[in-house]
Amino acid sequence: MSDVVLSCKGLVKRFGGITATNNVTLELKRGARHALIGPNGAGKTTLINLLTGVLEPTEGSITLEGRDITKLAPHLRVRSGMVRTFQINQLFASMTPLETLALVVSQHRGLGASIWKRLGADAAVTQRCTELLEQFRLAEVMNQRTEHLAYGKRRLLEIAIALACEPRVLLLDEPVAGVPAGEREELLQTVAALPADVSVLLIEHDMDLVFSFANRMTVLVNGTVLTEGDPDQIANDPEVKAVYLGHGEDAHA
Repeated sequence: MSDVVLSCKGLVKRFGGITATNNVTLELKRGARHALIGPNGAGKTTLINLLTGVLEPTEGSITLEGRDITKLAPHLRVRSGMVRTFQINQLFASMTPLETLALVVSQHRGLGASIWKRLGADAAVTQRCTELLEQFRLAEVMNQRTEHLAYGKRRLLEIAIALACEPRVLLLDEPVAGVPAGEREELLQTVAALPADVSVLLIEHDMDLVFSFANRMTVLVNGTVLTEGDPDQIANDPEVKAVYLGHGEDAHA
């Protein structure tokens, strides 16, 4: 079994005369904690949209666990084990965390969308929801409408939804974006405690999170891979400091 779970080779995405992603090659290892960093406009979200099938590449290929998924529909990529979160919450405002997770777990297990209306009717669904609520520190707010949750809790719920789909590859798109300082620590600790068997690709501007979480980093600048390495290599790379970490960011040197 290969230790590479997700890879892309020579990915190019052009929008008219603009090249948003330029010959990007990246490998995500099994169990990885891999961060994708770079300045605004570097092409990070475009790359994630290519990996998840929201966009189709102009050139290049994407492989998930040895299978070419370059042209696979987004929902089929989810079924194949690759799930993402978004910069902006994609949640049902009028539903509670318990209802939301019961719906997702039920659908993922092929039980249909109606089972969540009879919460507790399926013991396995109930058990999985309880586990997720505890793991993501949502148990105390599980019966509150999502629209009334603190923003940090909403971000936790979004990651819990992703884990409810039992991914082998999880793409986290700026999980702490917009989260107030007082709520960040809970989120950071929860992200750090994600299951070891889930390979994670993290996009994030918060360098404290990146350097505490990642064991591998890829730096993207102007749609091109500038360099890749472990956290120490990236922190001490003069080019990275010049184009990114030195621009008002904590260099972590």
